Order: sequence, then C-alpha cells, then structure tokens
Amino acid sequence: MAPYAGGVPDPSTTRRRRRDRRGRGLRGPLLPDQLPGARSRAAQFDELVVAELSRVVRRFRAELDELDVLVDDVPPDDGDEVRLFRTSPAAEGRPARLVVHRRPVEARARGVRAREDLVHHVVVEAVAELLGLSPEDVDPDHDDDLP
Repeated sequence: MAPYAGGVPDPSTTRRRRRDRRGRGLRGPLLPDQLPGARSRAAQFDELVVAELSRVVRRFRAELDELDVLVDDVPPDDGDEVRLFRTSPAAEGRPARLVVHRRPVEARARGVRAREDLVHHVVVEAVAELLGLSPEDVDPDHDDDLP
C-alpha cells in the first residue's frame, strides 16, 4: 500500500472500512416499536391516562369539551398529604385542567392491573370533582376501597 500523500486516497490501495470494530454491523433496537416494552414507563402511563379518560368522559363530552389534561411526574409540595391528582375549574379564557401525578400513582400501585385500576379511580375522582358530582354519578361501578 502506498503511503498517503494528501489529496484523495486511491480506493484500490486503501483498506475497506467496516461499519464497526468487529464487523457485526450497527446495533438495532432491542425491542420493536410496536411492543409495549419499547415505550418508556412515562409514555405507557400517558397512554393509560388517555385511555381511561376517554372511557370516562364519553358520557360528559359537552361539559368537558375543552378539558386540558396533563401528566406530571410529582405533585408540588403542599404539605403532608401527597395528592394523586389536582384539578382547576375553567375560568375566563382558560379551560378546566386535570393534572395526574405519575410517581405517586405508580408508588401506590403494585402491578400492572393495580396501576390500571388506580388510574381509573383517579380519573373518575377528578372528573367528579370538576363536574361537582359524586364519583358514583360519573362511574356507577366506582369502588371507594381504593386509596
């Protein structure tokens, strides 16, 4: 092989470079995008909140037409009690807002099914609080035994 003297190297004299050191190619994703494990826990939680909210709000579409839904990691420090959600009613120029706090919900739920049940409970409680109704009026199957 001739020494490199600047300029453009001659492809016939240079060694072909591999894509990586051991020639195995570039590493791809560990899980395909369509599998649940490929999404982060936060993304899975967001999807769960949206699914539960769409199921509960179906009956109250007119009242909650402009509902602003957010998922926050942790609630603000308001004292001793850690809230799972907070709501603020609609005001002039601002829609009603529901904020679900992900970390406290995940800390209280043990397992996937318990997390789904607790998110459903939180959404029902929050919608009832926003509408000024009892949770049983929002969801007749509402269970008061959950925290």
